Amino acid sequence: MKTGDTLKIKGKITVGTAGFSINLGYSLADLALHFNPRFNESVIVCNSKVSNVWQTEHRDNHLCFSRGCTVKFIIEMLADKFHVQLPNGHEVIFPNRHHYCKITYLNIAGGFKISSFKLN
Repeated sequence: MKTGDTLKIKGKITVGTAGFSINLGYSLADLALHFNPRFNESVIVCNSKVSNVWQTEHRDNHLCFSRGCTVKFIIEMLADKFHVQLPNGHEVIFPNRHHYCKITYLNIAGGFKISSFKLN
């Protein structure tokens, strides 16, 4: 994934999950975007990580989906930020803090079963 690209991820959120994460970066230790809906807190947490050290969290209280539902997220990578479009059209905007121009690592963890993804 490079600057200007859009990643569409579709899947089902598992019924009993506390949350899940979509991680984009160079490795699990170096993440440009950690997108982490947390159902037990009713919040979406975004963050970045450098050399296994978490940065400052960004919290968005617009949790517009629930456990057990099928959802699609659209993540657009720009030079200075990431736009994450939620299922109802709301966008979470998170800065591209370390000015990544290329993403080589994708990881999805927790209670999300991916059914498809597409990179444009």
